[in-house]
Parts: sequence; structure tokens; C-alpha cells
Amino acid sequence: MRIAQVAPLVESVPPRRYGGTERIVAYLTDELVRAGHDVTLYASGDSLTSAKLVPMSEMGLRLSPGAPDPLVHHLIMLEEVLARADDFDVIHVHLDVLHYPILREHAARCPTTLHGRLDLPATHRLYELFDDYPLISISDHQRRPMPPVRWAATIHHGLPTDLLPFSPRPEGYLAFLGRISPEKRPDRAIEIAARAGMPLKIAAKVDRADIDYWETAIRPLVEATPGVEFIGEIDEREKATFLGGAAALMFPIDWPEPFGLVMIEAMSCGTPVLAFARGSVPEVLEDGVTGCLVGSVEEAVRRLPEALALDRAAIRRVFERRFSAARMARDYLALYRRLAPPRRHAPTEMLLEGRHDANA
Repeated sequence: MRIAQVAPLVESVPPRRYGGTERIVAYLTDELVRAGHDVTLYASGDSLTSAKLVPMSEMGLRLSPGAPDPLVHHLIMLEEVLARADDFDVIHVHLDVLHYPILREHAARCPTTLHGRLDLPATHRLYELFDDYPLISISDHQRRPMPPVRWAATIHHGLPTDLLPFSPRPEGYLAFLGRISPEKRPDRAIEIAARAGMPLKIAAKVDRADIDYWETAIRPLVEATPGVEFIGEIDEREKATFLGGAAALMFPIDWPEPFGLVMIEAMSCGTPVLAFARGSVPEVLEDGVTGCLVGSVEEAVRRLPEALALDRAAIRRVFERRFSAARMARDYLALYRRLAPPRRHAPTEMLLEGRHDANA
């Protein structure tokens, strides 16, 4: 198939450090190329991909000097996609809503993966107006607040199985990985670790919007709590060591999490997850198998020994069965084939697809 992947320009694909959407776009794109498809990636110029890259900014805008306007860059990109729309069987967009008016004449073959929270009613009117776009949710729970729209599929995220290797012998610390923000509740992670008498390492970025929260609420806790270490934002190489060495990942969220990529990153390492049962968490974790689902700090402290005792090899096996990038790509290909106009596939392409499906 001829497939376009349209990524956000805020981060490179994959991102150098923090960034979930761009990471998933990278893994999906490379799997599609590996399966023999003709894939074009619209992304920042510093992206690394096996697809044909169409660079739409010099680098990821978050790290670009001069504070470039993301809206301007994304609109230019969408005009470029529109100009070449007939070159593709499917145009897979990862921009939530920005492309709706621009690509509407091609909406039927423009699947849109919604990567963020959907419980903000201000955007619901927009989804109702553009109900001809086939939408993909990243969890069933993510759909719940939405008005009636054209849901095409729920497709859970996946990771390359060789990205974050299995780690059978962890060190004795708890881990918090992601972003310092009120909805992620790093304060809960600190309290749980302190009450359990275990060290906690926090690897997280601090966005501009959350600087006050970091300075007034979290930094004082880090400095006042023995055994808590703030590492800051880490890259993919550091992440493998960080998650693999953790006795458990703390995921004490306080918001309707759409998916929670860090949970399957931990599972890839065999690391159990102690998580608050909000949003997609009960969909992703199997309680008592890959982690423990809790509803309070008290329950988290009580169930932490149970989480630490879970079979790390079994956790890795669940990851390989449910959350590989190959499985994710197969799910998306099944959707693409339903949406694409009829076209005769080249024999070599069909052979590669069959070989990929047989060996995945």
C-alpha cells in the first residue's frame, strides 16, 4: 500500500527525549516499511526513519531556537499533504483535529489516531461537525466522553520487542518516569516510596506550564524526603537502564489516562507496575500479573510487596503477546485495507505482507 504518516512537528520522530505520539509514529512507520509498504513520513527534518521523509521543519519545534509558531508549520505541512493526496491509498494523521477542514475531501481514507484526552467538551462540537473522519482510539476508555463519531477501531500502542530488553535482576529502587504535572501525581509516588521505606528515582521533564507546580509542590518534597532522587528528562538508552533496574514502576495518576505508554515500556523490561486504576490503566495492566491496580495511597503501600513479587518473565511474555509494534502494525493495516479505495497490489508487495504476517 501507499501510506502517508503525518506526524506532529513539536518533536522529532522518534523524539530525542520525552514524547509519546512521535514515538508511536516512528515504531508504526518502520514496521510498515518492514512489511514492504511504500510509506512517506511527514515530520521534522531531524527525524530518523526507514520511510521516505518529507521534512517540514528543520528540527522538532520544541527544541528549535527562536520559539517558532507550531500552527504555521503544521498548516504548511497539511497543504503539502493535500497537494500529494492522490499519491496515497491512505493518509494516516496524528494531529487530532487540525487537518479536518484541509483534508476533508479525502476524509474517508484519512484515519486519525486520537492520542490525547477526550474529556474536554469544548472540542466535542468540532468532532460532531467533522463526523466523516474515521477515528482510532488508543483505548476503549478514551472514547467514553465523546459524542457519536465515526469510530473505526481501538488500537493499543506497541513497541519494538528489541527496544527495551528484558531485565531479570532489578535493583532495589522504585521508578517514576514521564512528566512532572498535577495529573501524573509525583507527590503520591514520593509518599508511597517513603511509607514503604524504599528509594525512589524520578526521571521526568518539567514543561513550562508546570514550573510553578515543580517549584512549589514537588521540588520541596524531593529535597525533604530521604531516598528520593530527581534525575530529570532521559533518552531512550537511559530509559532501558532506568526501567530495567527498577523493582517496580510507580504510575499513581489522577486523570483519565488515554493509554499510558510508560506502562508497556516497563512491561517490556519485565518491570511490574503499581498504578492507580484510572482511565485506560485497567485495560493495559492485568491485575496480579503485570502489576497491581489500586485506588488509594494506603492500598498502594499495602500492595507494593505483591507487585514486587510478580514474575518478571511472565510480564515480558504478556508484553510480547499484547503490545509489540508488529501487532500494532497488523491492526493498522487491517484498518487501512478497509478504508483504502480498491487497488491492485503488486505481487512482491503481497508476498512481503504474507511473509511479515507469518513471521510476526
